[in-house]
Amino acid sequence: MHHLTAALLRQSYFWLKRNAAPGVDGVTWEAYGAENLDERIIDLHARVHRGAYRALPSRRKMIPKPDGRERPLGIASLEDKIVQRAMVEILNEIYEADFLGFSYGFRPGRGQHDALDALAYAITRTPVSWILDADLRAYFDTVSHDWLIRFLEHRIGDPRVIRLIRKWLQAGVMDGLNVVETTKGTPQGSVISPLLANVYLHYSFDLWIHRWRKRHATGNIVVVRYADDIVVGLQHYSDAKALRSQLETRLAMFSLTLHPEKTRLIEFGRWADERRRKRGEGKPEPFGFLGFLHICAKSRQGHFLLRRQTRPDRMRITLHAIGEQLRKRMHQSVEEQGRWLQSVVRGYFAYHAVPTNGPALCNFRERVTRLWRHALSRRSQNAYTPWRTMSAITKTWLPTPRIIHPWPQDRFAVNHPM
Repeated sequence: MHHLTAALLRQSYFWLKRNAAPGVDGVTWEAYGAENLDERIIDLHARVHRGAYRALPSRRKMIPKPDGRERPLGIASLEDKIVQRAMVEILNEIYEADFLGFSYGFRPGRGQHDALDALAYAITRTPVSWILDADLRAYFDTVSHDWLIRFLEHRIGDPRVIRLIRKWLQAGVMDGLNVVETTKGTPQGSVISPLLANVYLHYSFDLWIHRWRKRHATGNIVVVRYADDIVVGLQHYSDAKALRSQLETRLAMFSLTLHPEKTRLIEFGRWADERRRKRGEGKPEPFGFLGFLHICAKSRQGHFLLRRQTRPDRMRITLHAIGEQLRKRMHQSVEEQGRWLQSVVRGYFAYHAVPTNGPALCNFRERVTRLWRHALSRRSQNAYTPWRTMSAITKTWLPTPRIIHPWPQDRFAVNHPM
């Protein structure tokens, strides 16, 4: 706990997002630091160390999911965010030495494209014939507080840190005017939630499957995990079948379950298409991971090609959000709308512009153009925008699709030299 200094708390304040939504306290980032920031930080530091600090309930906000349902987010108060961000900085120094290499989610120096590269490299360069696409049902809502605290006590000896984490877990959620008690789960959206989720899966899944593939597997097994998104590539069907059965038993010990409809065991890889054709079966099924569909395809030379394509449901959600914003910005100038759309499309391309995904990028840009033209044409009864004019506007403001990410095996080879 002595590492939680006033200087670290002050730095944590500046690490937070400036425009993040306020919690139940209603305090924004700017308002907190507008006056006497140093005095507030010193007071917060003193309250934390003498045990007078009290965690406030998270404010619940619902956001749409690709399947049409809603995901609850917990928005913490500003002081809770500051203390949590400082604690994450301290705990990362401990757990980065423990976490295994196939865990990529919410870790310093690792990102989604590192996980995507590792998976693509495993499928194209190692003997993978089966994919276990594991989906944990309501993971963040079902984490057991008792198990989580037991896991944390393996590496944290200071009881004050454990008490602090208990306060955040048990602070509850403000749903409307009522405070709902939380007896399990970690609030999605809180600063410390990703780290706690990683700790939980490190002990309940990572260490177990690391031992399993050494002691029980008869062939090659590769694992890629990004938070609660898990993909396992296996060489033999016997290993895949045994793993799925034993994984369900293992997760049940820690109050976790596999989603029966979203968890799939599919034949996939360099030889899947040929084997299925010999058996008179259709093409290998694709699977989704981190916003991309992974598809068995062939290159122009007839060799195996792992094609990654933006998931259509994710694209639809993004386009729907753009359409809603364009309706709100309908009477802004073309220049104002153009600057905003330019940043949105550039950000979308920055993530999705991977090799083999060029057609999806062009489709996205075309559909954004149609949404923009529709918004411009609805400004008034005489505001019809002809396509010739719209093409010139689009050329001026919307970035042209361009692949900016290298091939996965090239970047993986640089990041993991032999």
